Amino acid sequence: MLKLFVSCDSVARAVGADEVTDALVAEAERRQLPLDIQRTSSRGLYWLEPLLELDSAEGRLGFGPLTVDDVPALLDALSDDPASHPLALGLVEELPYLKTQQRLLFARAGITRPLSLDDYRAHGGFEGLTRAIGMDGADVVAAVLDSGLRGRGGAAFPAGIKWRTVRDAVGPQKYVVCNADEGDSGTFADRMLMEGDPFLLIEGMAIAGLAVGASMGYLYVRSEYPDSIATLNQALMLARDAGYLGEDVCGSGRAFELEVRVGAGAYICGEETALLDSLEGKRGVVRAKPPLPALQGLFGLPTLVHNVLTLASVPIILAKGAQFYRDFGMGRSLGTMPFQLAGNIRHGGLVERAFGLTLRELVEGYGGGTASGRPLKAAQVGGPLGAWVPPAQFDTPLDYEAFAAVGAMLGHGGVVVADDSLDMARMARFALQFCAEESCGKCTPCRIGSTRGVEVVDRLIAATDISAREEQARLLTDLCDTLQYGSLCALGGMTAFPVASALKHFPADFGLATSEADQ
Repeated sequence: MLKLFVSCDSVARAVGADEVTDALVAEAERRQLPLDIQRTSSRGLYWLEPLLELDSAEGRLGFGPLTVDDVPALLDALSDDPASHPLALGLVEELPYLKTQQRLLFARAGITRPLSLDDYRAHGGFEGLTRAIGMDGADVVAAVLDSGLRGRGGAAFPAGIKWRTVRDAVGPQKYVVCNADEGDSGTFADRMLMEGDPFLLIEGMAIAGLAVGASMGYLYVRSEYPDSIATLNQALMLARDAGYLGEDVCGSGRAFELEVRVGAGAYICGEETALLDSLEGKRGVVRAKPPLPALQGLFGLPTLVHNVLTLASVPIILAKGAQFYRDFGMGRSLGTMPFQLAGNIRHGGLVERAFGLTLRELVEGYGGGTASGRPLKAAQVGGPLGAWVPPAQFDTPLDYEAFAAVGAMLGHGGVVVADDSLDMARMARFALQFCAEESCGKCTPCRIGSTRGVEVVDRLIAATDISAREEQARLLTDLCDTLQYGSLCALGGMTAFPVASALKHFPADFGLATSEADQ
């Protein structure tokens, strides 16, 4: 019997994985050919989806990207000589794109079935939780602190310090909240993990809850992720039935429960305090800090807030030890980061590597350059409010401090690639318009500054003489400073990054001979 694997990831399904699977079943029945088709998570090699893998003595052999029309010839080849098919890729694990990665978070990606507890446990699942249960909570917090794990969002704050603060806080109830409101353009790692390896996130949150003394946790997922929501809810039921959640977690005598809550899709609710307001049933509005959520968070009680990738990093730290995790990365950026390649890119997908590889290695090495074949113009790193990085800076290591030194940020690891046809003046306008539409309206720099910024860019583009353009460019630069340093939260503060970087590195797109941002 042929054993085949096809991804059930929503991107794979969007490009025809379900139809290819149905065609395989129908054609096999017509031929009376026994097949065992398992739906797994995705490898993250999205340019090859729908990707089919065949179990063989040497390992899994890959074929893709497939269409329904490829199925008859594919079954002919699988029954005779798999390597003869024109879409044969060889051993999937040996593909250069995958072989050179350092997968910790996504070690099970494409291998396990998302809702199989047996698959998860067979590949190291729940080892971290088992170890954590046998440790004092303070020792678990110390392990996270010693690992050097930092929040996998914009601020990159040391996770262990947050844990210690929540653990030491006094309150009748404590919470763990997972920020799964993945709204940045070009990012999909959270969705991939929630759809493909939900027990990893559940395990990380359970460890966090037991360590800081929280008995309740919430997964805040954006409504645009229906498959993630459905998978997480099923996974929670399975984990609860198996004793990994509930009143007596793994016989520890300690309680931890989880619920999924669905957000309405507001970008501002990716900011932790606006998210907490939304969880409380209120309109998502940014709160002033202090007080910090670690001390007065959800319902005014101590709350540990992390995003998906941060919490999902915890099980391996507990299972393998803090030193194992610290051995990956560079400087203060330790561990691995799942970088997501999107936009005008030949090989779009997920690349998990230790911090320290360069943006050029990522975009040109893994990504293969632009899909259009035109020259690279820039890459926007860190979402729609990330800086535009020109090719001259592509040799910058992917490291929090190294990127900050060039006026950029890593954020959630999304990388959107553009070729030389992109108009950066229009992209600067888009960033300001995006901020104006998504602002919660609480602070003046963000609420008013973004709207005025759109008007300034419009005047700059429309200006017919150089002196008028230079005047508007100076005004835009001043406005970026106001947004960056005067806004209450990162939405307004970071809107300056794409605008200022576009103005600095691509002045010609604004009709300027030199960069006013440098003057």
